[in-house]
This record gives sequence, structure tokens and C-alpha cells, in this order.
Amino acid sequence: MSRIGNLPINIPDGVTVKKDGNIVVVNGSKGTLKMEVTPAIKIEIENNQVIVKRKNDEKAIKSLHGLTRSLIDNMIKGVTAGWEKNLELSGVGFRGQTSGEKLILNVGFSHPVEIAAPAGITFEVIDNTKIKVLGINKELVGQVAANIRKVKVPDVYKGKGIKYEGEYIRKKVGKTGKIGAMGAAGGGK
Repeated sequence: MSRIGNLPINIPDGVTVKKDGNIVVVNGSKGTLKMEVTPAIKIEIENNQVIVKRKNDEKAIKSLHGLTRSLIDNMIKGVTAGWEKNLELSGVGFRGQTSGEKLILNVGFSHPVEIAAPAGITFEVIDNTKIKVLGINKELVGQVAANIRKVKVPDVYKGKGIKYEGEYIRKKVGKTGKIGAMGAAGGGK
């Protein structure tokens, strides 16, 4: 029994959900999203609700049941409110800015790093150190944010780099430079 898969999804006002064969199309005020559903999963739209059912109880189908329901729910939330991921730049001289559809990062390299926004994604930069990745597709927003973070992963010794908002970077202790009892040369006599 899939607890998530059995929950019905309420369709809010202003959103239309259509099923065309194995393709689910969700239209809302922010845009349109499409998703192909495996034939073993059955989608029913009735009484302003989407109900996801599975055709049999095989292990693989059971796991797809809850996943499909969550993906459709994320599509509905995306076309109504949208999704966002927030990133922070931490380091001396680290800053970001937007230029048209591009994000330009100065993060300690000899050159600025330019990241082009894919279709459906927009960037916002606040105070030169906070970046917002906005879009209606949750998967795409998360992937673009991960790609931006990958440009300069936070350093575990100093904490400098690009991190998610609220992410805690556990810092390592560096070398102390203490010389042992035998002295620097290793001998002692």
C-alpha cells in the first residue's frame, strides 16, 4: 500500500489538468508542464481531483505509484506558485550579477564565470551575494542550482564558495604546525 500514492491531488482554481494517452498536461497561470506516465500507472481526473492508481502490485510499479503522484503534485504547485532555490556566495570579493538571461559569477577565478539560463529559468541576484533560481519545473530549478553550486563548492577549511541558503559547512581543523618532541630534524642527540 502506497500511502503517498493513494492520496488524491486537489486541483486549485485556475489550473487545468488533462490526460492525453500516457501524457499528463498541467496548465496554470505561470505556464504549462508535460510529463509522460508509464502505462502501468493509471491517472483519473474527476471532481477537481487527480487520482493516481496502479494496475498491479509488482515492486517496481509500487515504487512508481508514489513517485508519479508526487511529480504531478509538484507540477501543479509549479504552475501556480513556482519553485525557487536560494544560494549564497561567501568569500572575500565573491559576487554575482545578472546580464540579460545570464548569471555572471566572480568567485576567485582569474575570469568571471557565465551561466546561461535554460528555458523556463530566471535568475535574481540580491545584494551581490544571494542568488535566486526561479522556475516552474522543480527538477530543472534544482539541477540549475546544483550546477551553479558546482562552480565553486564550499571549501571545508575556510568555508568559501557557493552554498545553499541555510546549508551548514562543517569546517575541518587545519594543520597546527606543532613540532613533535624529537624536533624538526627527527633526531634528538
